[in-house]
Amino acid sequence: MPAFIKYVDRDALIAAHSVLVPIQCEYYALEGLTSLLSSIEQVRRNANPDLQVEGLLRTMYDGRNGLTVDVSEQLLAHFGDKVYHTVIPRNVRLAEAPSHGVPVIAYDKRSQGAVAYLALAGEILPPPRTGVLVA
Repeated sequence: MPAFIKYVDRDALIAAHSVLVPIQCEYYALEGLTSLLSSIEQVRRNANPDLQVEGLLRTMYDGRNGLTVDVSEQLLAHFGDKVYHTVIPRNVRLAEAPSHGVPVIAYDKRSQGAVAYLALAGEILPPPRTGVLVA
């Protein structure tokens, strides 16, 4: 296992069912992704055969930046359906929220970042069941 995967990270991967991988839409993030996927595969082979990559989440996305668009296209071409449709944009409100000690949803629920995270939740979570009575 690569040196950058600490024991806690390794133990988390061993205990996990799946992994959501956020990836910044920049070139060096692709190199880091290769290492992370190798580590996940190593954990799968040696300790947790059920471990799956749930999906890749493109973050800090800026469609005006050609490199961002190129990286996003490379991710889609290589990983296809594993890439979430939702992208998390570069957003000042996302950057400000932690300095105020609150999640972006509480800080500014109308910001592009908050709306994107809500969209991601809708993409990940199963639809609510209707008409089910609980006794």
